[in-house]
Amino acid sequence: MSAHKPFSMIREFHLADWFTLANAVCGVGALFSMMSYLQSDDIRHIYFSCALIVAALVFDILDGRIARWRRKSSVLGRELDSLADVISFGVAPAAIAYGCGMQGGIDRIVLGYFVACGVSRLARYNVTAEALSAGGDKVKYFEGTPIPTSLLLVLALAAAAVQGAIGPALWFGAIKIGPLTLHPLVLMFAASGSLMVSRIRIPKL
Repeated sequence: MSAHKPFSMIREFHLADWFTLANAVCGVGALFSMMSYLQSDDIRHIYFSCALIVAALVFDILDGRIARWRRKSSVLGRELDSLADVISFGVAPAAIAYGCGMQGGIDRIVLGYFVACGVSRLARYNVTAEALSAGGDKVKYFEGTPIPTSLLLVLALAAAAVQGAIGPALWFGAIKIGPLTLHPLVLMFAASGSLMVSRIRIPKL
């Protein structure tokens, strides 16, 4: 037991890993902001939540750039990156959608599907990254759309919030299917999730 070294794990972090952690913190902050919106009905919390997802993407881009610049990467860093992305670009966007009004029974199933696709996409990337790099240091392409593309969904919801099109006024309204409710706008999350787990090849810049 290494009780005499309580910060030994922190010493293993590279500079890029701290930016990855900042990504995760932004995602958690976005979740807290949506909770605050549901409690207070103050729309500024939605704006703040969406802005934090933008900030998370900035940190996500920077951690990769810094790792390549310093030529320091690790399995720990890759796992940290995936876990942070699940929060910021999977769970948080789903929570923003829920807070904006996609709260029907079918909406919840779709949002759960979206998060599950994001988790699956990241897991597949982690186990195939070595093969996708073709023996080099850099992955040549993505299989399926990267999970940070969910930022586009967040920006759409931010635009809806600006126009007051949230809650009962959500774009495209609601459809009753038996005892369950579907907001057609949630289908953009279904499409995004499906693209993430597809075999579409996207060149990595």
